[in-house]
Amino acid sequence: MLAIHLAPVLAAEKSKTAYYIAGGLLVAWALIVSVLLGLRKPDFPGSLGGQRVVMAISAVLVIAAASTAVITSGGAENAGAEGTAGTQATAAPQATSPPAQETSASTTPPATASKPSKPAKPPSKPAKSPKATTGTPAPASSPAAATTLKLAASPAGQLAYDTKQLSAKAGKVTIDMTNTSPIEHDVAVAQGSTVIGQTPVFTGGSKSVTLNLEPGTYKFYCTVPGHRQAGMEGTLTVS
Repeated sequence: MLAIHLAPVLAAEKSKTAYYIAGGLLVAWALIVSVLLGLRKPDFPGSLGGQRVVMAISAVLVIAAASTAVITSGGAENAGAEGTAGTQATAAPQATSPPAQETSASTTPPATASKPSKPAKPPSKPAKSPKATTGTPAPASSPAAATTLKLAASPAGQLAYDTKQLSAKAGKVTIDMTNTSPIEHDVAVAQGSTVIGQTPVFTGGSKSVTLNLEPGTYKFYCTVPGHRQAGMEGTLTVS
């Protein structure tokens, strides 16, 4: 098998020898004419007879190189074709032989064809279905509602609020206070003795304070000196 594949290569290399010889002679002749004779003898080739000799030798070498090139290319193609044909001829017997396993598989009937398969047994007990639940799901906890309370100082200038009782739900509580009197007032919210929030002291407008309150009782009052003592206070009930 290895000799068959290497034969075209060796034949192609052998056929190129003549082409190499002819080409080498042509190159050597060109160097002799141009370098050795042309440069050293300015009057080369001199006579008409010398010119004809140089042209004849050059023509012969060119024809020889061209002929060997054509012959070499043809020989290489023929060698390649022969090598391909030999390879195909070698591989052909293997392609035509059918696999033994497929033949035996196609001629052998299945062993279990004569016996019918047994039906699957039904389950002895049906699967229990999950019981439906009738309970009511617990409601999602809702955020605490915000409460806004209105409070106003006496517009006549008296030291009093318009109410002494405020109530709200636990959570965010906003007290919006209005003071239209010429006297400065504010409102503070305290639990016991601790003030937890208040508005600035102002007059002629409204201010607000927002707190987060838990259920309980708180006091609201004016922090301007003497106003709480004069009765400007009340109770905030958070439930």
